[in-house]
Amino acid sequence: MTPRSAEASDIVVVGGGAAGLSLAHRLTETGAATVTVIEPPDGPPRPAERTWCYWDAGVDDLEEAVSASWPLLRVHGADGRPVTVEPAPFTYRMVRSTDLERMVHGRLARSDGGRVLRATVESVRDVPQGAEVRCTLPGGWSLTLRARRVFDSRPLPALPPARTRLLQHFRGWFVRTDTDRFDPAVADLMDFRVPQPAHGLAFGYVLPLARDRALVEYTEFSGSALTTEAYESALGDYCRDILGLGALTVERTEQGIIPMTDARFARRAGSAVFRIGTAGGATRPATGYTFAAVQRQSRAIAAALRDGHGTVPPAPHGRRALAMDAILLRALDTGRIDGSAFFTDLFRRVPTERLLRFLDGATSVREEWSIGLRTPVRPMLATAVELPFLPRRSRPTARIGENHR
Repeated sequence: MTPRSAEASDIVVVGGGAAGLSLAHRLTETGAATVTVIEPPDGPPRPAERTWCYWDAGVDDLEEAVSASWPLLRVHGADGRPVTVEPAPFTYRMVRSTDLERMVHGRLARSDGGRVLRATVESVRDVPQGAEVRCTLPGGWSLTLRARRVFDSRPLPALPPARTRLLQHFRGWFVRTDTDRFDPAVADLMDFRVPQPAHGLAFGYVLPLARDRALVEYTEFSGSALTTEAYESALGDYCRDILGLGALTVERTEQGIIPMTDARFARRAGSAVFRIGTAGGATRPATGYTFAAVQRQSRAIAAALRDGHGTVPPAPHGRRALAMDAILLRALDTGRIDGSAFFTDLFRRVPTERLLRFLDGATSVREEWSIGLRTPVRPMLATAVELPFLPRRSRPTARIGENHR
């Protein structure tokens, strides 16, 4: 392997997924620093195309990358009764990884000191007055980059110690039907009419892209992922027996695993090395939603750099939100509450705009108290009393992929 001389940037962002691209986008907006984004070269290390979803009000600065949006949300209870809600002023939005990549790469190319480097990262470490990233270029050349700060978005090889550890795992089909089967105005967030596993919960997820096209997913919250064959069988049954889609063509698939855990994620990996995205705790433990928290974190980092303040990434979720999530995860894991009934009742009994703010951690203590009274109070209180006495344990786990929400 032939060495090359070191290169320098103010900021190096490792990983070109949602977290890495979002931070690069915010940094180019502020113009506070030169930035190099390191992405894997083409081939097996490069992730397949993914979708990320979030809700927001009005027009945001990601509008260029938004490929679809829905003004109505629907949840189907296990009893078959649907609840359809209008979450105004919010809309539910989809961003495809290729669209976000195209947008951010274009802005990096037009900015002073912004660039994308295709390389395999071998190591990231502190050095005097900054950090160093050693990587290998596609031709086999080695390259060392030095920066004042490095923000690393790569998935962790194992999760930190936790009291509760579940996985949100899913497989999705982008389908085209022979006849119009979907309402493009309505996104089905959770459809609990699918058979429920013995431990955890399962639901369908449908995002219409046109009257004859949609992303249809089968999702479980449980301790371990399924085989591809099991996901395919569940998707086939869901499309045929519950959605009644008739003849269809599967144009593309996606699959992922998201951590749902009360583990404490360190946001600092060195004096000048920081973790962002799921690796930095951006995934909301009780729902798996990550994309909105990544946007908040990225804006805060870029603003801190612009203003010359400290750059440890802020906590993506507040302490109250994490405490409530830890209770819910434990109650789900022990079977004290029925997960499908719990989430369905939230959408039936809580005003939608307030519920979405709650899921984003943007509600007041008074609002959270009123929502808590609409949950199964006794099992939640029993879990809250038990939780402080449970040890946090390490456990080997499969490498966790990037969130699609």
